Amino acid sequence: MRYLLLAFFVSLVINPAFAADSRSRTVTDDTGRDVAIPETAERIVILHEPLLGIPAMDVGAKVVGIYGRDDAGNSLTKIDFIETVLGDHETRPLGIGPFGEIDLEKLRALDPDLILGTEYSVDQVPQLSKVAPVYLQHVSAGEAYGFSVEKDLAELLGLQGEYQNRLGTYQQRLEAVRTKFAPSKDDPTYLAVIIHDQLNLVGNMSGAIQAIEDIGYQRADLAGATGVTKGMGATFSVPLSPEVFGRLDPDLLIVMNSYVNGERSEAAIRAKLDKIIPGWDRFLKPARDGRLLFLDSAMVATPSIASAIHTLDAYAAWRTAQ
Repeated sequence: MRYLLLAFFVSLVINPAFAADSRSRTVTDDTGRDVAIPETAERIVILHEPLLGIPAMDVGAKVVGIYGRDDAGNSLTKIDFIETVLGDHETRPLGIGPFGEIDLEKLRALDPDLILGTEYSVDQVPQLSKVAPVYLQHVSAGEAYGFSVEKDLAELLGLQGEYQNRLGTYQQRLEAVRTKFAPSKDDPTYLAVIIHDQLNLVGNMSGAIQAIEDIGYQRADLAGATGVTKGMGATFSVPLSPEVFGRLDPDLLIVMNSYVNGERSEAAIRAKLDKIIPGWDRFLKPARDGRLLFLDSAMVATPSIASAIHTLDAYAAWRTAQ
């Protein structure tokens, strides 16, 4: 028996992975892969900041590395989602290379115990798995709704208590907004449009959509509108022709500029629309009737409770100003 115990402890020294396995659990990720992940992940690297990083950090996940940041943790893009959505957050993850170009040396230097990617990162799994376990989370709107990604990540990482605390904060703010600014008619409708190089109808995944529907609005039916319903819900947004846009008449029309643009203010959105559809504010009914809500996409588009709260605040400010 003494020799068996000695052999066991020697095996832990020679093969540290064996020791790590004793503190891990096997889960099935959203692509059907079985992955052994730590019971408590302490050093997480994330491959998509707005879609995974923000919801994970919103519930207190310990993120040490992320795409699109430099060695000091500064964003390499026009928008810093951590600063914009989460504010003065205590965590400032370091970079692992620009988008699409993982620097394996930087990744290894961070000594991650878990890597979180989207279903679109599946081709990178063989390479990344040599560094740490890789879990792939669905983020497409066909699989996720509102801030469901945040709930899923909280359950994965054992942060259900933190999620419930954030959810409670959201629900209190939601109740206050609904009490004061409930829609003035039964079954009110909404549509949300985001402007990239063209107009796009927003799908079901984002804090913004969760908040608007929780307030009491329901998505307007566009069945029969050419080029709209095909693929709706499968991605964050789908193309919308200027002709169809000009005929939109929901009770609430939300318009945003793409968050890859530096300017996301109401003035910038109006200027962008002027280029695409000159005179739009003279014939678009929601614009004429004061049913147009401008949102900052960078603040509200992530699948997080934080983005949903930003949406509630923007909606309340808009209703107050009416």
